[in-house]
Amino acid sequence: MEREFWQVAELEGVADIEEINRVLDRAVTLKNMLKSKDRVEAVARFVAQHFQAYVQPMGYKAFLVAVDREACCLYKEALDRHLPPEVSQVIISPGHNDPPAVKRYHLSEEQEAAVRKAFRKPDENPQILIVTEKLLTGYDAPILYAMYLDKPMRDHVLLQAIARVNRPYEDQEGRRKTSGLIVDFVGIFDNLERALAFDSQDLEGVVEDLEVLKGRFADLMARGRREFLPVSAGKEGDKAVEAVLEHFRDKKRREGFYAYFRELEEVYEILSPDPFLRPFLEDYQRLVEMYRLLRSAYEPHVPVDRSFLRKTAEIVQKHTHGRPPQEPKDTYEIGPEALLALTQAEKPDTVKVFNLLRELHRLVEAKGREAPHLIPIGERAEALRQAFEERQLSSQQALAELEGLVRQLKEAEEERRRTRLSREAFAVAWWLRVQKGWPPEEALDLAARVEDPFRSFRHWATSSAQERELRRELYKVLAKVSPKEVVAWVNELLSLLRRAAE
Repeated sequence: MEREFWQVAELEGVADIEEINRVLDRAVTLKNMLKSKDRVEAVARFVAQHFQAYVQPMGYKAFLVAVDREACCLYKEALDRHLPPEVSQVIISPGHNDPPAVKRYHLSEEQEAAVRKAFRKPDENPQILIVTEKLLTGYDAPILYAMYLDKPMRDHVLLQAIARVNRPYEDQEGRRKTSGLIVDFVGIFDNLERALAFDSQDLEGVVEDLEVLKGRFADLMARGRREFLPVSAGKEGDKAVEAVLEHFRDKKRREGFYAYFRELEEVYEILSPDPFLRPFLEDYQRLVEMYRLLRSAYEPHVPVDRSFLRKTAEIVQKHTHGRPPQEPKDTYEIGPEALLALTQAEKPDTVKVFNLLRELHRLVEAKGREAPHLIPIGERAEALRQAFEERQLSSQQALAELEGLVRQLKEAEEERRRTRLSREAFAVAWWLRVQKGWPPEEALDLAARVEDPFRSFRHWATSSAQERELRRELYKVLAKVSPKEVVAWVNELLSLLRRAAE
């Protein structure tokens, strides 16, 4: 370096020692060293590989923080050699005297606003913003997860940069971010207390090293091997399923496992695909399967696949096996016959109970809107679920109750086919039979008399005027059979039909 420097000085005709010192003061800086061509290329290659392996699979986005505006442009050119150009975007403040290599990345206010807006949206480009000062303060994008930090920072500026990636985030696609990731290329975090000149107590929990997370993951896996995996050890198939479902019937025990698994899953998402995880993968997969089984059995209203974070979901997909598809031979409609078949299956009673509860829930979800009489059946099934979980019912008692509910469902389906009543009128008839104990013929006769009011005021659920008129007509019909309870009865019936429409 010294030899080349004196050669350049001689060529430029610079001999004055003071001028030489001024040149050295301006040129020999950390900032310039960070912009070394080979170094920029190496960092950009690492960022591209790391982003594709760790960040992109989670569905999140990243900042690359460069030392100055020129460095931002250098990183953009280097990243484009490893990632499609549309993946990254430079955001810098334009200067009047910028050289062409920097000017080419200037954005108008409208362009910058569009980039900022697109960055906040999942699954849209750009996925990496290359910045130096802009957006490090005041810009809120919770989907930002990773910050590749190649700029010395201190105190409040550094704290604000940390805050940018630490925004919690959750969306309908199953992404759930509880913390951010900073990859430090300049050694800022070697001494955090020096970089952040605050009380050490204020810094607790601000930043944790990945080694700390690896230790936490190992501790969590040790707990899983000790407390949870032995539940189904030595059992296979339905016997293993029964053991898990029985062990976690207690709601507090189940909630405790859910909380444990969520923390385990979040740490796994941050670390994956680190080779450190390899010795744990088989047991982690078993814990994933246990969590999936419990959520599908005890919380059928929660879409199971969405309850997993991205990298854990890949494990589910990878280890889900199926036979090659074949031409369909028979068609089975979800209904009473299919549910009754579940009661005859060669499975433990506990497994039968949860299979029936799950299928009843699916049936009511699928057909409740067109068949409101199913709503009370679904509500009764949910009450049985809670009683069973709280051990107010044994497996045999719950199974007997559910079989009775399925037979009631079958009777309702057969009767509905025999009548020509509308869905609202049949719901009234079935409600009178099941809730009020009316004889079948009387219930059907009264239901036939409410056909016309429901037909006349089809939009009663969204029109208060039509609802008033419908109530008036229902009062007239029901007052003849139960004058004291007419208002309460109409309220109950309309509440049932509203629940079907939700």
